[in-house]
Order: sequence, then structure tokens, then C-alpha cells
Amino acid sequence: MELDALDWALLRELQHDARQTNRDLAAKTGVSPSTSLERVKILRERGVIGGFHAALDLESVGRSVQALISVRIRPPSRPVIEGFREWAAQLPEVIGLFVTSGPHDFLLHVAVPDVDGLYAFVIDRLTERREVADVQTTMVYEHVRSRSISRPAEEGRRRATGRRREA
Repeated sequence: MELDALDWALLRELQHDARQTNRDLAAKTGVSPSTSLERVKILRERGVIGGFHAALDLESVGRSVQALISVRIRPPSRPVIEGFREWAAQLPEVIGLFVTSGPHDFLLHVAVPDVDGLYAFVIDRLTERREVADVQTTMVYEHVRSRSISRPAEEGRRRATGRRREA
């Protein structure tokens, strides 16, 4: 789906505050409330907007220790990988899951109450699985995350290199 400047403006504002009223959203993007409502509806229908979520402060909910855990699966077959993915995605400690290429098959982002909880997760949950061949854990000191995507990645690349794409 090709997004125009208004779509990007609406997306930028919604990523900043998805709870704002449609009237406020329209005012911030310079369109009428009916136009804003219709465009957001289209963005949702086309899957550009997949939902609206609350961002939790992990420390406030008792999950102050974060780690990235690389997991290698053996044998590397579709059923084994899909089975592990489905199992790991349901674990309450897992707040992000990536299926990756390279030496490891998965990268799990976990949040637990303390270092003992991380140890228990790795030793008692992950390494007990028969298909887990290797685990490497990296503690996260700080997680800085972009709260929004403000423009197409291609546009950012063109600006960085000084080149424009030929149409």
C-alpha cells in the first residue's frame, strides 16, 4: 500500500498518542474530523495499523531484569522450529520473539523479576527442551526503543545517501 503525506502524519500522531480523540488527531494533521476518521479506518482495514496497545513500564510490573537469549534448535526442521516458536511465544517471560538466520534460530527478549528468575528461566525452561542445542544469554542494561516510524525507510536512505530513486 502506498502511503501519502497525510497517512504518514496520521500514523506519526497515533504512534505518539493512540488515545487522543479523532477531533484532536484531525486538528494536529490539518484535516477535517471526517477525513481523519475515514483515513484511519482505511489504514486499519489494509493492515497498516494492526492495533492499539498500552506500553507498560517493566519495572513497575515487577519485571526489571531484561535479557536477549539466542537459541539454536536441533534438528533444524520446520516442525521442530514451529513447535518451539509456538511454545516460546506463550511463555509469560517472553516479551519479544524473533526467528532469525545465522548461528541461532531464535532471539528471545525476556523480562523477569530478578537475576535468579533469569537463571531459572534459562536452566529450568529453555535447556530442559530436547530441541534446544545451544543458549546464549545477554543481559540488557538499557532498552532504548523508537516509539514511532516517521517516514518510509527508502526515503530515509535516499536522504542519507543524497540520491533519489528514478520513477
